Amino acid sequence: MEKTWNVGVVGATGAVGKELLSILESRKFPVGQLKLFASPRSQGRVIQVGNHLCRSEILESGCFNGLDIVFFDASDAISKEWALHAAEAGAWVVDNSATFRMSPDTLLLVPEVNGELLAAHLKGRDVKSLSANERIISGPNCSTVQLVMALKPIRDGWGIKRVVVSSYQSTSGAGAAAMEELSAQTVGMFNQQTVSPKNFVHQIAFNCIPHIGGFKDDGYTSEEHKIMAESRKLLGLPQLRITATAVRVPTFSCHGETVQIECERAVTAQEAREALRRQLGVVVQDEPNQNIYPMGFTSEGDAVEGATGRDAVYVGRVRQDFSVENGLNLWVVSDNLRKGAALNAIQIGELLVKLSR
Repeated sequence: MEKTWNVGVVGATGAVGKELLSILESRKFPVGQLKLFASPRSQGRVIQVGNHLCRSEILESGCFNGLDIVFFDASDAISKEWALHAAEAGAWVVDNSATFRMSPDTLLLVPEVNGELLAAHLKGRDVKSLSANERIISGPNCSTVQLVMALKPIRDGWGIKRVVVSSYQSTSGAGAAAMEELSAQTVGMFNQQTVSPKNFVHQIAFNCIPHIGGFKDDGYTSEEHKIMAESRKLLGLPQLRITATAVRVPTFSCHGETVQIECERAVTAQEAREALRRQLGVVVQDEPNQNIYPMGFTSEGDAVEGATGRDAVYVGRVRQDFSVENGLNLWVVSDNLRKGAALNAIQIGELLVKLSR
């Protein structure tokens, strides 16, 4: 009989938390006890997860006792305050915040890209001997996940000298309230009402805002810094020349990215497509003459499978970039709440389960 794991989810009532609970059930994660944590305003709320009927709890001293793994899908501040407590209680922590990602002692994982690092982390070691810090594993920024999934087969086959990425990020990346703001502003504009921003610095309906996160002294935003720094760490290319621009767009789900790659060795678009097709977790949609390329949403009967609600990272518009030597252009789309956050966290948990057998 398969060993069960006592699981905690911090941020269970948020957009990513809800996806995570759904994925726990659909992928048959070996859950024994399940404990859900949320803000005080959600305390006591009853949430059904498969056969589990759970009452939402608040974070307090001793709340992680007896848990084997805790998924954190809350703010940086919550992870900074509570993740170490969970690890000190003996649990593995899979944290989707930015708190620990760039710590040299913390694993930053996308299992299909660098999952072997976890096996190396555990090799020849008694799990009980691991320190609390060694029990914390970070998941990357949602826009970084889909980027490195597309870059890995290119790195493996032809090496990478430089990457230029522009991300077009949906309102779901800013949470449920941001999605509601887009909906309300859209309705308001159709009814010729004045709209005012709350979750964004400017109106998001029918607009694009080149501003995600806070601006730094160098002119880049914190979101852009995350994409650049995390990609270097995940790909094992600390000197990678990469530049990023992050734009919030008026869509409800999925992030899109244009990616320009300068490779170390010559590569054709067809060779790149074949390598991408072999990459676990990537689906190539690239028949532009038939209007087939990745998108977030598609209507019924459309030949394109929309990324919303799907687990894959979709790649298309694969073509030569003739402005540089050994250049490639890609268009990448993924559901940011799933592979960009919740699914990636569950896959890290599944890897822990596999390595603990």
